[in-house]
Amino acid sequence: MELQRTPDRYFENLDHYDFTPHYCDICDEEGNQLRIHYVDEGEGDETLVLLHGEPTWSYLYRHMIPPLVAAGYRVLAPDLIGFGRSDKPTNRNDYSYRRHVDWMKCWMEGLQLEGVTLFCQDWGGLIGLRLVATEDQRFSRVITANTFLPTGEHPPSEAFVAWRNYSQEVHSFPVAQIIQGGSTRTLNEAEQSAYDAPFPNESYKSGARQFPILVPTEPDDPEALINKELWQQLDVYNKPWLTLFSDKDPVTAGGDHFFQARVPGCQNQPHKVMRGGGHFLQEDCSEELCAAIIDFMTANLC
Repeated sequence: MELQRTPDRYFENLDHYDFTPHYCDICDEEGNQLRIHYVDEGEGDETLVLLHGEPTWSYLYRHMIPPLVAAGYRVLAPDLIGFGRSDKPTNRNDYSYRRHVDWMKCWMEGLQLEGVTLFCQDWGGLIGLRLVATEDQRFSRVITANTFLPTGEHPPSEAFVAWRNYSQEVHSFPVAQIIQGGSTRTLNEAEQSAYDAPFPNESYKSGARQFPILVPTEPDDPEALINKELWQQLDVYNKPWLTLFSDKDPVTAGGDHFFQARVPGCQNQPHKVMRGGGHFLQEDCSEELCAAIIDFMTANLC
């Protein structure tokens, strides 16, 4: 497996992102050795893990980390392999759904994380919810935001199909432009530059290019079958589970009701819909998200 690392100079003086970098070296089940970058702020007894998706990185959480730390939590935000300051395999075929899950599992094992409250959005949910189902002992609470765990039993939305086609056909993959398109507020020039920072050229974007076609959309997809089996665990999952979806995401809007109907841990929780938020609700509704997370964690003390 050939890897690239974005040079450190690309991450200097980023807008509102002055967190000390931390790194964890992992060796996955196939013997591949990779380095994962993560933000690690705060020293609270309660640990929050914030998982990003496609095509963002931990910069997405820059406005949420300080208030969550101020509320007394330890907050970790890793960069998925292929994103941010983490290692980036150059061959698209080196990225798979299972490997992404394995890489995050190795990261959590390396940091010996337990009692975690997971906040996951987009691919952060596709990866994180598999871990919730298989690594139950590591988690105390779950928060899902604009995400899902697909089994391929329902046809993908037109918006997702259009996005998947665009991601494969566009000549130059415009990361910042994509994130702007999924946000309802206007990102300034410095913010857009920060989202582009991990990807100096197209060779660094193999992971971002590959993610859209890794989403299982057919019921006979092997990854869909795995998710279907794991839903048997989530269908009886009774630890506290909160949904914080936005109303202006054409791909996932309304998906909160699906979780609420199936997951027992969703019962009697203060679910909220983020009015006016797009797909990247961390950009559009960060203050409201933090308040909802803190209220949820306070009401469900471990």
